[in-house]
This record gives sequence, structure tokens and C-alpha cells, in this order.
Amino acid sequence: MAFLKNAWYVASWSDALKPGELLPRKILGEDVLLLRDSKGQVAAMQDRCPHRFIPLHMGRIVEDTVECCYHGLRFDCSGRCVLNPHGDGKIPAAARVRTYPLVERHSIVWIWMGDQEANPERIPDYGVLDSDSGFMTTRGDILMQSNYILMGENLLDLSHVAFLHKGLLGSDQMVKTLPSVREESGHLHVDRLMKDVDVPSVFNMIFRNDGKPVDAWQNMRWTPPSCYLLDVGVTAPGHSRDDGAWFFGIHLLTPETESTTHYHFASARPPGSVVDPDLDAELARCRRIAFADQDKPVVEAQQRVVGTQEFWSMKPVLLPVDAGPVRMRRSMERLIAEESKGVDA
Repeated sequence: MAFLKNAWYVASWSDALKPGELLPRKILGEDVLLLRDSKGQVAAMQDRCPHRFIPLHMGRIVEDTVECCYHGLRFDCSGRCVLNPHGDGKIPAAARVRTYPLVERHSIVWIWMGDQEANPERIPDYGVLDSDSGFMTTRGDILMQSNYILMGENLLDLSHVAFLHKGLLGSDQMVKTLPSVREESGHLHVDRLMKDVDVPSVFNMIFRNDGKPVDAWQNMRWTPPSCYLLDVGVTAPGHSRDDGAWFFGIHLLTPETESTTHYHFASARPPGSVVDPDLDAELARCRRIAFADQDKPVVEAQQRVVGTQEFWSMKPVLLPVDAGPVRMRRSMERLIAEESKGVDA
């Protein structure tokens, strides 16, 4: 599957870009160099010197320019060569590096990889990650050896938590609940409400800590091409969510290649949540188990099986729980096809 180019993707967390440092990333199969200048502004350029094609990240930052390690050509943040130290110093007109639009918002550096004009209004709302939101946040990132569509399907089909994350995030009674799927304002919503079920350990810790049954919900929002927001929590049976405990899970998938993905994730607990360092440490441990020990091996094994085969040619058996993933996959196929034909999304 080709990539949707004219869209916003996560390049990195904001705090990963430090002045004076170069951060190389492969995004949508392209080598990109990220940096932050001395004034705090972020920039992105192709990670390749136009002279002898040396990766620019092997060089260094000199006075807010990137100096190639091979012959010392320097490029400013607009991609323009500003110094040729050789001979008479004349700079060839072709001595330019492609740059990419960046926007820093919600503690995230967003990158636009396409040729159409980048519209910041299309950046998804993750205001819960803002420092003044009142939410208690933790975050991380990992490189997954899996295609981003396969990973997105994993997020949109949370029926698997009753098996893959049994006891931790799911329980047996959750299996029978089918998702409610709807499209609204450019987003795909896949919601599940599970009544009077055994409480998984993570939610028991942040709720009553008594092991009694709960009503649980899992509401996932997908924003094309690869941004997800999970509203998940529990409450006493028959009670409103305001009486329960919940949090947002942020899942941001940026394709590195067709078979690898930069996975940025975060958790945002609402204002008024209990402040307990021991609890936070235990929740972080449980998240690591869910991501690293459970999800990661499964989706990476799935990628190895699928390989380079066209997904539908493998004739997957579809179940009712696949309604969200199928709609997402079909939507991406349509968007990519329209972009290739020059149709403005």
C-alpha cells in the first residue's frame, strides 16, 4: 500500500528536539532530518546533501545551519546552501535541500510530507496533552516492526483485550459485546459499552480497588490517516461515567516504511485524578506489559506472515468485530487512490 502524503504525521515529541542536536527519522520511506534552532523554532529537511548524497545528520549544527561532514557545505533551515567553503565560494543554484512544513502543537512536532499546501487546521485535536490542560500525562515512543494499517486495526478492534490483555485490560465477560461504528465530522468512532463485567486490574487500581464488577467502556476515535484517541474507563454498574474512573489513551502512528512504524503513545488522566507516585509507577509498568510484551509480539508476528502480500488477496475471514478495522482500511485505500488521481481530500 502506498502512503497518503498530503496529511499531518507525528515527526516526534517536542521534547525530543533539543537545540544543537540533529534527529534523523525515516518517515513514509523518506529520510528526514529534524532540528531545533537557537530561537526554539523547529525545522525539517531531506537528510541528504545534494553534493555527494551524504546523510546530513552525520554533520553538525553551526550557527543554526547544518554543515555536511564531507565537504563542509552549510544549509540553513529553509534548505538553502549558505556556504561553499571551496574555491571562490560560488554556490550552485541547485545546491538546495528539500524542506517539509512543521507545526509544533500539543507537545508534538507535526510534519507534512506532501506537495499540496499544508493546512494546520487539519491537525487533530490532542489538547489534553497541553501543559495547561490540567490532565496528568505520560508518554513514550517505540519503533514497531509492523505496517501502520495493521497496527491501526489492532486499535480499532478492542475485542482482543479479553484475550491478549486478559486480566490486565480485559475480562471474559467483555467478549460478547459488539462495537458500535459511526462516522462523524471526518472521524471514525468505534465504541463498546460492556455492562456488569469483571473489572480488569488496571481499572481496579484507578477506581475502587475492591475487585467488584463494573460497567466498562472503550470508545476509540480514528482521524485519518493514523491518529487515534481512546476514551476508556469503568464505573459502578448502572452509574454514570462521572462516578467512575477513566483516562484518554493517545496512539499516533507514523509509517517509517511499509513494514515499520513510529509509534508515539501517551496516557492522559483527567483533572482531579488521584496523585500517587506508586500508583503511577504501577500503571506505567502495566502499560509496558500491554505494549511491549503483548501487543508488540503479536502485531509484529502478523506483519511477518502478511509480508508483502496484498491484504485482501489473502482472503481474511471477517467477524462482526472487524466492522471498524474494515471501514478504516477501505477509507485509507480510497483516500490514497484519490490522492494518486489528484483529487483534493
